Amino acid sequence: MSRQAILLNGPSSSGKSTLSKALQSLIGEKRSERYEVVSIDDFMKVEPMETIYEDDVFEISGDICEKAAEILEAGNGVIIDHVITSERIFEQLKEALTAYPLRTVRVTCPPEILRRRELDRGDRCPGSAEASDRYLYPKEGYDLTVDTGTVPPADNAALILDRLF
Repeated sequence: MSRQAILLNGPSSSGKSTLSKALQSLIGEKRSERYEVVSIDDFMKVEPMETIYEDDVFEISGDICEKAAEILEAGNGVIIDHVITSERIFEQLKEALTAYPLRTVRVTCPPEILRRRELDRGDRCPGSAEASDRYLYPKEGYDLTVDTGTVPPADNAALILDRLF
């Protein structure tokens, strides 16, 4: 199935960006299909230690949806790297992409690894990774859940490819 949207939804610092790149590469290699990555990080313009609120994410969520729809309309698939923390953001995404299959992957990571990665990054407000994990929406109903704390990106990408294609 080509021209689908794959949502990687998980907390900040969980490894979604690394997983997105690994999945994009693997799809190209194994299926010869072009998938572009749309990341929340490309749209969220905040200072490194600034607290990000749900309203901030909702404000830019329409732009993420628009970019993802443009990619799908152009005939390519899209991998969406997002941190969805409310029903209204999730519903906005589903509505914007209603004409295309939307496959959902919950990205999980143990709290101690989230904290370490957040600290190592040095560009996030302390505690934001755990907060985004606590408020992640939805909590259930994903097509697949992957653990980026214990499973390498290449292995998670292979699992996603196997299960969603």
